[in-house]
Amino acid sequence: MSLSPFHLAIPVYDLAAARQFYGEVFNLPEGRSSEHWVDFDFYGHQLVIHEHPKTDSQAHAGTNAVDGHDVPVPHFGIILGWEQWEALAERLQGFGTKFVIEPYIRFKGQVGEQATMFLFDPCGNALEFKAFKDMSQLFAK
Repeated sequence: MSLSPFHLAIPVYDLAAARQFYGEVFNLPEGRSSEHWVDFDFYGHQLVIHEHPKTDSQAHAGTNAVDGHDVPVPHFGIILGWEQWEALAERLQGFGTKFVIEPYIRFKGQVGEQATMFLFDPCGNALEFKAFKDMSQLFAK
């Protein structure tokens, strides 16, 4: 499956903290930037953090129940290869990351079984990282 890179711009109320988080914690290469925004190579996609006052969803994340967990809404992330996901989980744990939902296997033994983890960036943006051992399960019902 060949995908085109997406572009996602998110608000951050502390540009320096967000820049450090995405650059150092996630080790994302930095692209263009200005005094008010920074581009990152987010696993081949363009993630832009824009300095902006705190939003309602950053201050008070909503949730939906999924597989017995309160999943923060809104959120974004990426689907990684299984080994990439495991390496990222280990890296984040090494940085002492506080997870909203610790790395675990969701829907174990069911259609759509996947590895997942949720966390917030320093500005309250929720992120999810997942992986499927069987990518044919990505959109399975």
